Amino acid sequence: MTVRLPARYDHVGSFLRPAYLLEARDQKAKGQITAEQLRAVEDRAIAEIVKFQQDVGLKSITDGEFRRTYFHIDFLEQLGGVVTDIPLSVLQPDGTTHLAPPVIRVTDKVTHAKNIQLADFQYLKSQVAAGYTPKVTIPSPTMLHFRGGRAGISRQAYPELDPVFYDDVAQAYGDELRSLAAAGCTYVQMDDTNLAYLCDEKMREAARQRGDDPNELPHRYAQFINKVVAQKPAGMTLAMHLCRGNFKSTHAAAGNYEPVAEALLSEMDIDAYFLEYDDDRSGDFRPLRYLAKGKVVVLGLVTTKFGDMESKDALKRRIDEAAKYAPLEQLALSPQCGFSSTVHGNNIAVQAQRDKLRLVIETAQDVWGEA
Repeated sequence: MTVRLPARYDHVGSFLRPAYLLEARDQKAKGQITAEQLRAVEDRAIAEIVKFQQDVGLKSITDGEFRRTYFHIDFLEQLGGVVTDIPLSVLQPDGTTHLAPPVIRVTDKVTHAKNIQLADFQYLKSQVAAGYTPKVTIPSPTMLHFRGGRAGISRQAYPELDPVFYDDVAQAYGDELRSLAAAGCTYVQMDDTNLAYLCDEKMREAARQRGDDPNELPHRYAQFINKVVAQKPAGMTLAMHLCRGNFKSTHAAAGNYEPVAEALLSEMDIDAYFLEYDDDRSGDFRPLRYLAKGKVVVLGLVTTKFGDMESKDALKRRIDEAAKYAPLEQLALSPQCGFSSTVHGNNIAVQAQRDKLRLVIETAQDVWGEA
């Protein structure tokens, strides 16, 4: 039986921050307001973005990631034994800005030192109306390995990675999922750049230089994720979003899913996958032939990087093309990524954000007939 998401249309989770929230964050950084005062401003902004999502017609509802600066660092640095550095903006020769990946280091045994998302979920849940599903987004555990490889993980804490390191991380994630489930959370999405990066030859070569085999890593990561899935509470849907980078409308990687498709879609026990397919750098749909029965691929056909609107007919043609490789009943539709994976936001207007979500919803309703 195929897993059922809240609807055939979904979204990745982050939204453009309102100006007053950015101002409050700046005031907090300067010591002009307290953490409690900032949280009150965040509460207001989250209540507004929840209403926005419900009004636009979405069924899964996030807090917009409004309490975060970066989609991954804010979570990972709260795990015991993990240290992160803030990413750096690097000016490219062509004048564009590129976000240099943060350094993520495991300096001690990884533990679930505290409930990370619990209070945030409880507030989100209090704002979501009946009939909607609050969704929590967290970074994938693979980020603790891929960015630094073996060199980024303390040899004193982990003389060998397998199985102790992977088991410890899975236990920490399992503890987090259990704390959320106890509060009523039924839908969690893990955001993963690493498997998408392993589709890019430059990133694959960087992995080789770190001493990893890019052909072996996807299978190792599938086993790693499955250790987390094995601890998933009953009744919880666990999804994964693959991202090639989403900083100020730029990307960090490109490449067809083929190098990771079998490990991702056949070996990994995730319920649903959010796959970027908004332009040529994602390749064709042939990798979807590996999709196992019972799982769902949410096709990210609508870009969040730019405001130009896609054609509904063109989206339907692309869904038809994808359905040649995976059953239509195992497909759904979403934007390709969030609108603001970092606090900075993409170069897109708030109205375009709304228009693109409505396009996703209306197209999905036309294709799958869900009101």
